[in-house]
Amino acid sequence: MLSSLFQATSIPVLEQVVNFTQARNTVLAGNIANLDTPGYQARDLSVEDFQERLKTAIQSQQSGGAATSPGELAAESATPLAEVAKNSVSMLRHDQGNVNMESQASEMAQNHIQHNLALSLLIDQFHLLQSAISEKV
Repeated sequence: MLSSLFQATSIPVLEQVVNFTQARNTVLAGNIANLDTPGYQARDLSVEDFQERLKTAIQSQQSGGAATSPGELAAESATPLAEVAKNSVSMLRHDQGNVNMESQASEMAQNHIQHNLALSLLIDQFHLLQSAISEKV
């Protein structure tokens, strides 16, 4: 019952965005930490691949790919959104360019903004659920 309540909101999508931005922040921080390492190649997680996989998972879920009633709910690992998280590891790409402090800091700032936005929206969703559960409008 509670799982179907969460699946009816944007919480699973926001959760994937938060997880991706956290992982990307770690990779970008590693690039900055290795700025002076000779021969170090910058790494990044492909935002485009993540967005495409997330879009496909959302469309699959909306078109009936996900269970619609509590009796039909499968394990969380079988949902399309869970597949996005599983496949995030393969999105790592190696950039052949040099590590550039300005570009890394810019990417980190953009990633930080996206992360904070997703967290704010997630908090709002939980507040809405809390209000609905406590019957306060």
